[in-house]
Amino acid sequence: MLDLASLTELLAQPQKIVITTHHKPDGDAMGSSLGLYNYLIQLGHHATVIAPTDYPDFLTWMPGNEEVMIYTEHTEEAAVLIADADIIFCLDFNSLSRINQMGELVGASSAYKVMIDHHLEPQDFDDYRYWDIKACATAQLVYTFIANELGRKDLIDKDVATCLYTGILTDSASFRLPNTTSDVHRIVAELIDCGAVNWRIHELIYNSASENRLRFIGHCLANCLEILPEYNTAIIAVSKTDLAKFDVNTGDTEGIVNYALSIASIKLGAFIVERNDMVKLSLRSKEEFPANEICKKYFNGGGHRNAAGGQSNESFEAVVQKFKSILPDYKKLLIQ
Repeated sequence: MLDLASLTELLAQPQKIVITTHHKPDGDAMGSSLGLYNYLIQLGHHATVIAPTDYPDFLTWMPGNEEVMIYTEHTEEAAVLIADADIIFCLDFNSLSRINQMGELVGASSAYKVMIDHHLEPQDFDDYRYWDIKACATAQLVYTFIANELGRKDLIDKDVATCLYTGILTDSASFRLPNTTSDVHRIVAELIDCGAVNWRIHELIYNSASENRLRFIGHCLANCLEILPEYNTAIIAVSKTDLAKFDVNTGDTEGIVNYALSIASIKLGAFIVERNDMVKLSLRSKEEFPANEICKKYFNGGGHRNAAGGQSNESFEAVVQKFKSILPDYKKLLIQ
């Protein structure tokens, strides 16, 4: 295991570094990865961000994005970089299964593995861990890792700040979740002072939808939304036929689950979508309801108390019915 002094000493000299994050990266995954990348290159490190899969177009404007390597498109080149790396930063995930085929490569690499993450129950594959489940975003932890642990707040420039702001903005649901503490707002203020243009980032993230995505959201709300008032639960269930009809691309389903939770009296919102290879679930909840418990116990997933995800190899119809069948066990929590 590495201690902070040893890691700091390593980072004092140029290293071959790979930064990776979970498959189908979201705003926090790419924001934290590119924020760290833009920091490391200032120190002369040879750093590469390798994303296991593609990610939404509304994230591709961030500084450094043009240098990101997508593993599924550059498998052999990525494998060489992982094998030859001195340090691999693992951001916004804590189990090697979350990076798909890359997991075996990262696990086999002789590189030091540094995990920066805020999810529950980390797998024991890392050599240095900067982990806090109370953090609202991994981007928040990357900020404190650079500023406090490494003592290099002076290198948080506009590019670093822009990426980290993006990660915090998206994973806090625009600063709405309970873990958006006063400390988070102080960090965000620091990032703005360092050059992050908050209103512009919001525009690029939330006001850049395609016409197809907007029509798809309308379809979801008009035709796929089911309210279960006896459980204060709302479900949006979308089949792969729906996805094909609206030519849904990576990222087009992002945030749709929040519409379910926005309804008055709803305490649990579910977005269930049929993909080609499996059925995915995204759950959002209010107050103390444990959305992560449902995902972990029944749908091979997990996450945070109020934001969690899972998956199933059962049929789309079976997954929807299974989710509904679970609700009576949680009725007391849902109606209190």
